[in-house]
Amino acid sequence: MTRISVLQMTSGTDPGRNAADMVRTVEDSAKMGARMMFTPEMSGVLDRDRARCASHLYPESEDSVLAAMRGAAREHGIWIAIGSLAIEREDGKWANRSFVLDERGEIAARYDKMHMFDAELDSGEIWRESAAYTAGTEVAAVDTPAGRLGLTICYDIRFPALYDALGKLRCDIVAIPAAFTFPTGLAHWEILARARAIECSAYVVAAAQAGKHEDGRTTYGHSLVVDPWGEVLLDMGGEGPGLAFAEIDPERIGKARRQVPSLDNKQLMPNWNSQ
Repeated sequence: MTRISVLQMTSGTDPGRNAADMVRTVEDSAKMGARMMFTPEMSGVLDRDRARCASHLYPESEDSVLAAMRGAAREHGIWIAIGSLAIEREDGKWANRSFVLDERGEIAARYDKMHMFDAELDSGEIWRESAAYTAGTEVAAVDTPAGRLGLTICYDIRFPALYDALGKLRCDIVAIPAAFTFPTGLAHWEILARARAIECSAYVVAAAQAGKHEDGRTTYGHSLVVDPWGEVLLDMGGEGPGLAFAEIDPERIGKARRQVPSLDNKQLMPNWNSQ
């Protein structure tokens, strides 16, 4: 079995402070025997003020949070799945980008969030992620000490086709870092995370933002680890930040896939002609 750590954050508007918090937990994770650490979506900066946020955005080669985490991974010999950072793309637009760092601090994989959260909630919250971020187009998976890891981000959780693709890649773990709103989290977060684990016959590791943030938003929290049978192994609650640990057991993956071999039984859907 492989021990992992899950970091739940209440990220603020200062990337330096957020990075310092994460670097400390990298050391704590390594001391507690974790081979890999997972962080939430928008770990580096969480800010609804787009102009203020833009002042902290850089290409990945110049991003201070990414550099700090690469150094921490190298210093402590641990893999890190950075849930996402806001990154300036080569074309000047923004990407909501996940990074997987190996134990030498090298970037082993990247993934740009595919599905933009454009929604108007009954709570009065209005979100237009596509106004600032460009959607990714590539599915991403990488082999890690905990198994083959598939990468997704937050709102992606609502789009099963992406998880179907990761199932075909035989991912052992799927990361779903998030900054879920409180209303949508309360209604849908756990049931969707469990569904994605079941349909991929894989662990879901969902590190989340939690609590009241500097920019005024409230996120749902409840960072989860769900096993391939859909059992919730870890729920970190919704009050605020914390660090927790879980074990990734390959025998659980094999057992789930033997009992319900849905990845092998999957059929191509026919083309339906609606009249």
